[in-house]
Amino acid sequence: MKGKLNILGNLWNRKTLLFVFFSVMAVLLLLDIFIHRHSYFSFAKGFAFFAVYGFLSCVALVFIARVLRFFLKRGEDYYHTDKRVR
Repeated sequence: MKGKLNILGNLWNRKTLLFVFFSVMAVLLLLDIFIHRHSYFSFAKGFAFFAVYGFLSCVALVFIARVLRFFLKRGEDYYHTDKRVR
């Protein structure tokens, strides 16, 4: 296979993409000061409420997934093709 596309292989590309990502994130966070939101609840009017809420929700989902892993995890030979009764 020739012409394999590898965007993140070069260190310069990685640094540039991270810089762009964090710059866009900072601009959106600063725009939160100037944009008026029509929210129904008073706690949603605070600065960066939705950014903090989204981050905490993501962290909670990761911890919930770690707990559920113990209940949903199967053994290594669960999908073994040999179906003989032992």
